[in-house]
Amino acid sequence: MKEIKAVLKDSEIPKQWYNISVDLPTPLNPPLHPGTGEPLTPDLLEPIFPMSLIEQEVSSERFIDIPEEVLEKLLIWRPTPLVRAYRLEKALNTPAKIYYKNEGVSPPGSHKPNTAVAQAYYNKKAGVKRITTETGAGQWGSALSFACSLFGLECKVYMVKISYDQKPYRRLMMNTWGAECVPSPSNDTEAGRKILKEFPDSPGSLGIAISEAVEDAVSRDDTKYSLGSVLNHVLLHQTIVGQEAMKQMELFGDYPDIIIGCAGGGSNFAGLAFPFARDKINGKDIKIIACEPTSCPTMTKGPFVYDFGDTAQLTPLLPMHSLGHDFVPPPIHAGGLRYHGMAPLISQLIIDGIIEPRAIPQLESFEAGIMWARTEGSIPAPETNHAIAAVIQEAKKAAEEKKEKVILINWSGHGIIDMAAYDAFFSGKLTDYALPEEQIKEALAKIDALPKPKMGK
Repeated sequence: MKEIKAVLKDSEIPKQWYNISVDLPTPLNPPLHPGTGEPLTPDLLEPIFPMSLIEQEVSSERFIDIPEEVLEKLLIWRPTPLVRAYRLEKALNTPAKIYYKNEGVSPPGSHKPNTAVAQAYYNKKAGVKRITTETGAGQWGSALSFACSLFGLECKVYMVKISYDQKPYRRLMMNTWGAECVPSPSNDTEAGRKILKEFPDSPGSLGIAISEAVEDAVSRDDTKYSLGSVLNHVLLHQTIVGQEAMKQMELFGDYPDIIIGCAGGGSNFAGLAFPFARDKINGKDIKIIACEPTSCPTMTKGPFVYDFGDTAQLTPLLPMHSLGHDFVPPPIHAGGLRYHGMAPLISQLIIDGIIEPRAIPQLESFEAGIMWARTEGSIPAPETNHAIAAVIQEAKKAAEEKKEKVILINWSGHGIIDMAAYDAFFSGKLTDYALPEEQIKEALAKIDALPKPKMGK
């Protein structure tokens, strides 16, 4: 009988997170103060985050211990299985071996609780009573709601309006775990009211929702803000995924030639890729592909710049690939990939040639997801479909070249609550959309006066 999956024992769960910033070929440009443009000092982030997370954000330690209280909660669903996609391989008639790390087995159905649980723990330990956040497709909002319920914290989620309307069951998941969820832009904040006054029918964006959540957090002494992607400490918490995968690939007797993940802000992609990226930095021959939509081509079309993480310019200036903080992406169904910027760590690794970005059209992504469902069984989230499309591209290439390649993908979440997106695909309502160059130029013109990051050593 063929071995289909590798499952680690609870005792084999990684006990530390991996901090790739220590091993970067080129050190990160520092974040800058949004008002002065000077390098940001950790104390200036205290109104937003607890100091324990700020310390992780700037840590120079390669490995950081995972607290026992966090491990206890992670063990509800971790370690997650690593599975060989034999049926997809057969359907593609490829010599490639395809493995997937199934992060859809968590209670909220995605990779997001890996950092949500950690962030809820550190906030609880700091005496915080309430957390605010934003969410696009709702995976992050539902994950933080779940985590807050585990630690007895209040949670308020500003959900991008188009996703709030498209994905009501994500909102209901948040409500079930005790969180309050409102569509963004909302009338609950000054940032939201300003947007609604100018654009009453705004579909919202992650940049707008971040502005609202940050404004809410800094206006109350009992509240902190939590981010589900982009920042160093968020990506750090996700590296438990890649560390587990390394152990599981050893059980199969394989090592990946190609690593693939979808990337909106970068968290699930980084979680799988960073432990392997360390091997590549040290000389291993691996292709590492980060996939995004053609309608929001942050990595493939956005320049490496300093930009705000939010529309209202409340956040620090971060060195990243960006389409401009005012950019409002088209309302595609992969809401988790509709962010104007990319994580600084991933952006720097793209500049250094460690990571290769790739843009995927919407229709191709859904065709890939349906092929996956009809071979492997599980229905993927629309975001995950982008990574699957790249897997299929690489598997077909291996067949053409008659080369056996080992492909590893982060299967970042299931799509059971995203069936409206599949309905839109089947009924012919979805279209491909490549963001016009003129729109990109218009968005970037607004950040032209901001400081420029250094490109290399």
